[in-house]
Amino acid sequence: MQFKAIRKNPSAPQADPKILAALRDIPVAALSDNMHRNIGSVGLRPYHRAGKKTMAGTAVTLKSRGGCNLTMLRAFEFCRPGDVLVMDGGGDLSNAMIGGILSFYAAKIGTVGVVLDGAIRDLAEIAEREFPVYARGVNHRGPYKDGPGEINVTVSVGGMVVNPGDIVVGDQDGLMAFSPDDAEWLIEKARAHLATEAETIRAMTEGRWDRSFIDALEARCPN
Repeated sequence: MQFKAIRKNPSAPQADPKILAALRDIPVAALSDNMHRNIGSVGLRPYHRAGKKTMAGTAVTLKSRGGCNLTMLRAFEFCRPGDVLVMDGGGDLSNAMIGGILSFYAAKIGTVGVVLDGAIRDLAEIAEREFPVYARGVNHRGPYKDGPGEINVTVSVGGMVVNPGDIVVGDQDGLMAFSPDDAEWLIEKARAHLATEAETIRAMTEGRWDRSFIDALEARCPN
């Protein structure tokens, strides 16, 4: 399909608010441990002030040339309250794609976070807020506005594939994305996982932690 500057696709349906509310009470590590520990981004980090809740929302995605934010400016029109704006800038750090003003605007329109495989700026300002901002790095040099780009296409951020409509979760440990179809069973397994961890802490506190599993782990080592 021919387009000028930006290919625009409609946003996917939003995830069930009850599912997102449940995910906000679950650490990303507990979710990751139940997804084979090989799902999620690598190399992106949080730059905001830590909050008490896990970020959880529906992905609105964009793909842009590194250091250009024209596509992001248009993509705000595709975001609804409760969405996470996920931006594939190719990992380029030569120019920031977003800073203090536009991250403020993202929060103002109701998005619950911004994920960027690229650079941000205005770090001190972003670090004072709890609004989630994840990126690969920081650069004071501002963005160009030349395009081209695409909105609501499959993207890769930090090696993590994100489709429009995926659920994106994040906390101080990092980010994960998965299909809404996987959410219910994942929440159930993560809650059971947290209960097991709580019992382990109780056992450690009471001096009854069974460490025999270490012998089994050593025994299976090849040499």
